[in-house]
Amino acid sequence: MSVSIFDTTKCQLGEGPLWHPLLKQFFWFDINAMQLLTKTASGQRKVWQFDEHVSAAGWVDADTLLIVSETAFFKFTISTGAQEILAPLEADNPITRSNDGRADPFGGMWIGTMGKQAEKHAGAIYRYYRGEVRTLYPNITISNSICFAPDGRTAYFTDTPTKQIMRQTLDAQGWPIGDTEIFIDLNQAGFAPDGSVVDAEGCLWNAQWGASRVARYDANGLFLSAIDMPDAKQTTCPAFGGDDLTTLFCTSAADGDDSANAGRTFSVKTDVKGQPEHQVIL
Repeated sequence: MSVSIFDTTKCQLGEGPLWHPLLKQFFWFDINAMQLLTKTASGQRKVWQFDEHVSAAGWVDADTLLIVSETAFFKFTISTGAQEILAPLEADNPITRSNDGRADPFGGMWIGTMGKQAEKHAGAIYRYYRGEVRTLYPNITISNSICFAPDGRTAYFTDTPTKQIMRQTLDAQGWPIGDTEIFIDLNQAGFAPDGSVVDAEGCLWNAQWGASRVARYDANGLFLSAIDMPDAKQTTCPAFGGDDLTTLFCTSAADGDDSANAGRTFSVKTDVKGQPEHQVIL
C-alpha cells in the first residue's frame, strides 16, 4: 500500500481526525495551535482559530459538529463558525486540556483529558450523552485510543504510558459495565499506543507514537500488519474515510520531531473498509 501526504500542513500536534459522512469532508485538529482544519474533495483547505485547546469532534448534522475543548463540549456551526457551549469539561482546572475522543455507536461522545505538561494522573475519560457528562475513568495521564467495535458493545481506550490498550464491555445505552481488561499489551514491543480506530471487520488500527507507523490487530488483539508513515515518527491518530471508507488517514505531530514529514497528515488506500463515524445526538 502506497502512503501519500494528504495535507502538507505541519501540525505541531495533529489529532482528532474525522471523516464527515454527509459532507464527504475530512476534519482534523492541531491541538497546540488551537486550530480546527478541514480539506474538501476539491482540495480547498480552511482553518478555524480558537482561543483554547481543541482536540476532537463528532458530527451532528451536515452543518454542525460537537467539538471538545479544554473547558467545554460545544456545538460548532461549520458554515458560520458560531459556537454554543453545551456542557463544561474541567473548566475549573487550568492544568488540563482535552485530548483523544470519538463518537460512540449510541450517539454519545467519549473524550479524554490530560495535563498540559502530561502531569501524572491529572486527566480522565468522560462520556457526553444527551446532555449528561459522566466520568468513566479517573486518574489518566495521557488518554488515547478511544474507539468502538462494530458490535456496539465494546469500547477501547488507553493511558499511553501504560503501553496497554484496554477493552470495555458496554450496556444497551453505551455505558461501561463490568471490569476493563487488557486487550493489547505493547510493553514488550516497546510501542507507545496513541489514537486508534476500528474497521468494519472489528480490527483495531493503532497509531504508535515514536514508531512512524499504524499497526492493525484482530479482534483478539493479535498483530496482523503495519503501515509505515514516511519521515514522521510521531503518528497520532488514524481514521477511515473516502467515498467507500477504504482510505486510512493518519495525523502526526511535529513538536519534538525534526523528520521531513513530521506534523503532516497522511492517507493510504487500503483493501479494508472502515466504519462510518457515528452521529452525535445532542
